Amino acid sequence: MNDFRPGRRRVLAITAAGIGSALAGCSEPRRDGQVEGGSSYEIDRENLAEGSAFTDIYDGVIESVTQVRVFGVEDPLTEEEGQGQGSGFLYDENHVVTNEHVVAGGEEIDLQYITGDWTSTRLVGTDRLSDLAVLEVEHVPDGATPLTLADQRPVVGQQVLAIGNPLGLEGSMSSGIVSGVDRTIQAPGRSFSFPNVVQTDAAVNPGNSGGPLVDLEGNVIGVVHAGGANNIGFAISAALTDRVVPALLEDGEFGHSFMGIQLASVDRLIAEENDLPEATGVIVTDTIPDGPAEDILEGAETTADRGNEPIPVGGDVIVAMDGEPIPDRHALSTFLALETMPGDTIELAIRRDGEEIRESLTLGTRPGN
Repeated sequence: MNDFRPGRRRVLAITAAGIGSALAGCSEPRRDGQVEGGSSYEIDRENLAEGSAFTDIYDGVIESVTQVRVFGVEDPLTEEEGQGQGSGFLYDENHVVTNEHVVAGGEEIDLQYITGDWTSTRLVGTDRLSDLAVLEVEHVPDGATPLTLADQRPVVGQQVLAIGNPLGLEGSMSSGIVSGVDRTIQAPGRSFSFPNVVQTDAAVNPGNSGGPLVDLEGNVIGVVHAGGANNIGFAISAALTDRVVPALLEDGEFGHSFMGIQLASVDRLIAEENDLPEATGVIVTDTIPDGPAEDILEGAETTADRGNEPIPVGGDVIVAMDGEPIPDRHALSTFLALETMPGDTIELAIRRDGEEIRESLTLGTRPGN
């Protein structure tokens, strides 16, 4: 998450960061007259653990991970301007990927590499709905090389490393496993969810956001989104990143598919109240006026009370999309995010009034970016 540091002007923010660097582990900010790209120190390559696969991965990745410093961020409580910070990583020869929420609202964005090199940036594009942003950088150190997005979907139990700048502590690494895949998580303070999210128990904290979650080959399996609960972290999947980032580079934005429905995963209570043969699929609780699904799908007609919980009754139940089983809302959001684009027409297998029927739906563009 974005770590806000209060201050009235950018120069005060930089000064405050310099004072706190010895305590918080923040990299020393640039000084007046320092040439862009100048390095103030070197990495100690001798002080590394021997025989550790983690060390080898860290050594191969760390020069490509950056600290993101965002100036001109407004504190929502004090309305003062200050400095935010997060992490990012080199995506190609002159672009860095980070989280949208890390750079949102900033007037200027600088990066500092672990070598001490720093660079100014230009914001190329952002996508709130996937929490991704792309920055064009003026300088890349000689040892920094683009990180590769993993082409294999992560699996539960897979070992992973989170590399970034938690709490401003530059060049930090934590280890863990993939705890879950295909998660759908609510965007903090927003009315939408992020699809196809990777869950991990690797320690991530404010400042890790935007940094890479890598496998044991150093491939990026996700872009860390530090929001979570105790001992749980999340990352925007490499698969979604691989769809969104090229569009941000090309157009500065990405269009997400939109069905225009409200829904719920079918559980035992919903299945019982709707006389469904099994507890699977997603039930349409309502359609959004003027949305793609209006006049095509039917929302719930009423609700039943079960244990003081309203249970939707009478809505269409989606069980497959283009032949792909849809057991729950997570599967639906992942299918839309990874397999479709706005304007695509998809075939839905739905249960309606005890019958299984087919309906075609042309997807719109999800609002809110």
